[in-house]
Amino acid sequence: MSLTAGSGPFGERPAGRFNVAVPERVLFIEGVHPRIRGVAEGETVVDSPNARLLHETGRLPVYHFPADEVRMDLLAESGAHEPSARGELAWHDLQVSGREMPGAAWTYPEPVESAPWLAGLVAFRWAALDEWFAEAEQLFGHPRDPYSRIDVCRTARHVRVSLDGVVLAESRRARALYEAALPPRWYVPPEDVRTDLLVPSGHMSRCAYKGAASYWHVRVGDRVEEDLVWAYPDPEHDAAPVRDMYCFFSERVDLELDGEAVGRPETQWSPSKGASGAAALRGLMGRPDA
Repeated sequence: MSLTAGSGPFGERPAGRFNVAVPERVLFIEGVHPRIRGVAEGETVVDSPNARLLHETGRLPVYHFPADEVRMDLLAESGAHEPSARGELAWHDLQVSGREMPGAAWTYPEPVESAPWLAGLVAFRWAALDEWFAEAEQLFGHPRDPYSRIDVCRTARHVRVSLDGVVLAESRRARALYEAALPPRWYVPPEDVRTDLLVPSGHMSRCAYKGAASYWHVRVGDRVEEDLVWAYPDPEHDAAPVRDMYCFFSERVDLELDGEAVGRPETQWSPSKGASGAAALRGLMGRPDA
């Protein structure tokens, strides 16, 4: 999630600077090399060797497909229309094998003047279909961004995490996970975490690169900070080095590295945004239920 999301160059909070004026909102579309398929109720709804990936400021990229590579006979116009930065959206319901999914897909009857190439394309809410594939590889969570990169480094830094003056974790065995357009994340082994203060939340989120994350609340005195901690018990390849390690949202705790306080970054998970981990990710995908 690096080109138009977070602190990416065309995101809402770019980490660097251009030597030219950059529009407040950017749309960028590109071809996708793998063949993309979407399946619902065992039926192939879209099978596209010519998929496009649309990047939009403040959102994760979204697959778009030529209409002739979509089972349009399974889609029915709902009559609902919605304005957007991309132009007018026309919503379609999916009907397959006796199942109906309202608002499963959208088209662009009137795209914005600067993006005429959206005409004739169809896009789906990710959760509207049961399974997504790039070639024969199953995709999870959201489309993969070709500009995203994840590195995990061992670190000898003294990492200290606290909330309201209570130390939640302290370690010299942490690992730093660097992900494009996001702040560094410091993962701490369970032995160095006050696990007695953690309360399982039952919430989960799915990252296309790191896998499924489980969340915990933190109880400090009478205060419960919801979904403050996560871990990857069964990670995908990119997060394998931090398997079962705990990470705290640095947007909502006090973090010290080698005794120096680190400022809280401003991201979609900041308290001012009012969204938990899973909810904030869905927001980046464009709709609360996407």
